[in-house]
Amino acid sequence: MAAERLVVIGGDAAGMSAASQARRLKAADALEIVAFERGHFTSYSACGIPYWVSGDVEARDDLIARTPEEHRERDIDLRMRTEVTELDVPGRRVKALDRESGKTYWTGYDKLVIATGARPVRPALPGMDAPGVHGVQTLDDGQALLDSLDALDAEESRRAVVVGAGYIGVEMAEAMLKRGFEVTVLNRGEQPMATLDPDMGRLVHDAMDGLGITTVNGAAVTRILTGPDGRVSGVATDAGTYPADVVVLGIGVEPETELARAAGLPVGPHGGLLTDLSMRVAGHDDIWAGGDCVEVLDLVAGRTRHIALGTHANKHGQVIGSNVGGGYGTFPGVVGTAVSKVCDLEIARTGLREKDARAVGLRYVTATIESTGRAGYYPGAKPMTVKMIAELRTGRLLGVQIVGRDGAAKRVDVAAVALTAGMTVEQMTALDLGYAPPFSPVWDPVLVAARKTVTAVRGAGS
Repeated sequence: MAAERLVVIGGDAAGMSAASQARRLKAADALEIVAFERGHFTSYSACGIPYWVSGDVEARDDLIARTPEEHRERDIDLRMRTEVTELDVPGRRVKALDRESGKTYWTGYDKLVIATGARPVRPALPGMDAPGVHGVQTLDDGQALLDSLDALDAEESRRAVVVGAGYIGVEMAEAMLKRGFEVTVLNRGEQPMATLDPDMGRLVHDAMDGLGITTVNGAAVTRILTGPDGRVSGVATDAGTYPADVVVLGIGVEPETELARAAGLPVGPHGGLLTDLSMRVAGHDDIWAGGDCVEVLDLVAGRTRHIALGTHANKHGQVIGSNVGGGYGTFPGVVGTAVSKVCDLEIARTGLREKDARAVGLRYVTATIESTGRAGYYPGAKPMTVKMIAELRTGRLLGVQIVGRDGAAKRVDVAAVALTAGMTVEQMTALDLGYAPPFSPVWDPVLVAARKTVTAVRGAGS
């Protein structure tokens, strides 16, 4: 009997995790695996790019978990610099373009995995394609940025403008600051980190100011300015003009689903492919999708959303590979946990923001507390702010946001578990968390916030 053929579109986290897991379950004589990757690299940490640009990570290859050669050694026919340009679902085949030779060809499949990832948001504004304007979604993007920085005059060209103040924006602001640039962050929103409520985002803004990063809120970019040589020279906004020797786009990403859309596959309200719990594309028995190109179920809000994170992409790949390889796996959904930092300031969130709760019709209460990451008397104790959101009357935990230093961010994992379990804030107050003065006060900040939220729930119900 001829081997089935699995075709994988995309050679990073979701795609190669799916291919590797399928190979573990089925040998090459039972399952032929062909994977297409349009870039130069596979199986790498895109989340690590800001730290490579900053110099915290010494070498690009440190971000690569598995090379193309290592995948090929496992009987995966990985074709680099090859882009799938067309998907013929009725014919069960894909059209590929070899970027090096310019040749195109069709490859048939029995089973297909779509892992096309996400693309940086790049507004169609004048000058956006000028030399010196960079997105940072892939290793190729990171290398292009570093090459651009190396070409600048080290003495005279030291002004960086970061457009956007989400996770990518604040991380790239830190990276450029560490490289000795004068950094301005242009943010269209009310405060940086729109994944937080504005009151918590304000804490991030204050900390960035303290680090010497200029943050301009309410600034919508209108055009990229260029000099006589055609290279970027500044950024114009409705709030003023800011000189720049390099511009980094940190506006965010959107699902890369043009190929799937053109083939008639179903996409959701956020532009991502829609799948069932097994990560199979809705209505298509032999097509799976995972990673940054899909929408996932928000377990708290009960709606789908698009979240571009490597943690999810690797889990999707494991689930897909198990199902393709004859095993079984599901991906039930997420609670929206994410952490980041700008220099020594740690930023974390999970669950819903206030506006998310309102959007799905939930009534809620909030509580915000200030504490420290260690016992107050222990050397090195630093402040931490925790905001908690709970459903009115039931007290069900809806979301937590944390901004602080010295181990603040990973405390959000306690809240992520509580959200997944559907716990109330009152139940959380009894959690048996670890305690010792070097690690926590007697009452951990998350539990202090839970206690205060319990009081808010009771007060609102009286």
